[in-house]
Amino acid sequence: MAGLTGRMSTVVKAKVSKLLDRAEDPAETLDYSYSKQLEQLQNVKKGIADVVTAKKRLQMQESTLQQQVVKLDTQARQAVAGGKEDLARMALERKNVAQTELQSLDTQVSELEGQQQKLTESEQKLRAKIEAFRTKKEVIKAQYSAAEAQVRISEAATGVGEEMADVGLAMQRAVDKTENMKARADAVSELESAGAFDDITALGPGEDDIDKQLKQLSSSSAVDDELAKMKGELGPPPALGDAGNGGQLGAGAPGEGSSSGEAPSPPAPTAPSEGQSA
Repeated sequence: MAGLTGRMSTVVKAKVSKLLDRAEDPAETLDYSYSKQLEQLQNVKKGIADVVTAKKRLQMQESTLQQQVVKLDTQARQAVAGGKEDLARMALERKNVAQTELQSLDTQVSELEGQQQKLTESEQKLRAKIEAFRTKKEVIKAQYSAAEAQVRISEAATGVGEEMADVGLAMQRAVDKTENMKARADAVSELESAGAFDDITALGPGEDDIDKQLKQLSSSSAVDDELAKMKGELGPPPALGDAGNGGQLGAGAPGEGSSSGEAPSPPAPTAPSEGQSA
């Protein structure tokens, strides 16, 4: 169970990381990093200001103690001059305490000055680093913008971009629909020519292809019967050799002039016309 939970956690993290990677804009990330570094620089400056403030406060206390030491020393001298040794002793004891505190303050002030020096150096280094990052950030942003523009131009020119891919798919779908419509139109035309569709506007029963073929066959048979009947009524046609004297053969008796076996006499010559010579 623990292994399954770990695997699910890894898958979820991988999916989230992929989504964040797709949503991340390098320019925005660089600007955000630059702003965070500026915040760090501001915090360093604030720390330096706090150290300087503490040092100034200690220096003010140190100045007060120095004045108190001078004052106690004067009072002790006056007490000694007045013959009041006990009062002079008390003044000197307070002077020693003030001097001890003054030495402690000197040590603390020196430490604060050292911290101030370190923070100032760190602030200068951080400032230089941030300035270099700002310059590099602008260069990277410019390079990314140029590369992004180049990618968009290349995708638009080659048609591999998401928008151009959608346009290409839309065009392909339009071509496919057009081809399907043309094929359907050809199929409907072919089926209509073959008589596969009934004419719903025609009165009476419809005729399919077989009915049309049978009707055409019946019509052809009727025409053949009528043609044969005409041939029987009119008789056989005359022979080709008797086409010129068909009327004479029909008028004379059959077999006349050919019973003696003599050949028919040639036709008499015709008289020349007026326009021809004798």
